Amino acid sequence: MPARQFLTEEEEQQIVDAINAAEQKTSGEVRIHIEHHCEGDALDRAAQIFHDLGMDETKLENGVLIYIATEDHKASVYAGKGIHREVEEGFWDDVLQILITHFKKEEYEQGIEKAVHKVGDKLEELFPYHQKGNLDELSNEISFHDNKS
Repeated sequence: MPARQFLTEEEEQQIVDAINAAEQKTSGEVRIHIEHHCEGDALDRAAQIFHDLGMDETKLENGVLIYIATEDHKASVYAGKGIHREVEEGFWDDVLQILITHFKKEEYEQGIEKAVHKVGDKLEELFPYHQKGNLDELSNEISFHDNKS
């Protein structure tokens, strides 16, 4: 299944709405990237996508990427240095477990949305929204890559 067909338009919009809601409470940034195939380690690929999307250029280094490879059933969560050094041990594994639990039941949108909420709550705790000077530095749209190999 091509990455773009992984979610319906309605499901995609629900996830974008969840990202928007999460980012209303924090200076952090959340992105979702979905692609068809992941050759190699999902965390390494997520790190590359994180860079490609410019997520390592946020002012407070507090971006979080949720990465999903649909065909290979791989997922990972990659975070900027600013947030990564602040979260407790095992937090990213907990986010990943939310995805896995829902994906096993083919509840893709629900899993992604719940993962976004968990990340958003942590970002709000560590990087609360400050009205003055808070910018949405990155797009909230889901990025896709339909690689085939």
